[in-house]
Amino acid sequence: MKRIRWILLAVVLLAAAGIYVMVDRYPRDNGNYPPEPDTPVPDPHNGLFVSDHGSMEFNGDGSTIIIDFDTELAELSGLSEGRQEGTYTFLSGVLPPHGSFDIRYDAAHELRITAGDTSVVLDLGVVTEDGTVQKYLEMVTPETIPMVLYKDGKPVPIVFELQN
Repeated sequence: MKRIRWILLAVVLLAAAGIYVMVDRYPRDNGNYPPEPDTPVPDPHNGLFVSDHGSMEFNGDGSTIIIDFDTELAELSGLSEGRQEGTYTFLSGVLPPHGSFDIRYDAAHELRITAGDTSVVLDLGVVTEDGTVQKYLEMVTPETIPMVLYKDGKPVPIVFELQN
């Protein structure tokens, strides 16, 4: 009977240690999940990013945005057409078992924009020549935000680039 108790105690301690390691490896409180260990957090986007279908203006505070989308981009994104102020957050993308969480932009796979009563999560990525969508670390840079929206189930690439 004592042996069973010791074995049970050992299993419980190992499980607790495993949970501690997972929580420590994936902290949710600071958003600093670097693509490479010990890399500094990049400065927030700052300036006007323009695409063929509109613009996103960041003021460098890491949370507020002014968007100005044309009709097509508004329909594809689910946001309203025209100029409006809002907030944004870069997200990890869905990573089991944690789901999607705030993350620094150079490791992000999604972008949440909230403007007025509307909040949408948009995919970040690159569409290749054969029509597949690729997502990778450091695809969002200080100068470029590649977005992938969908029309009739097909990926539509929208690339926002910083204007000087």
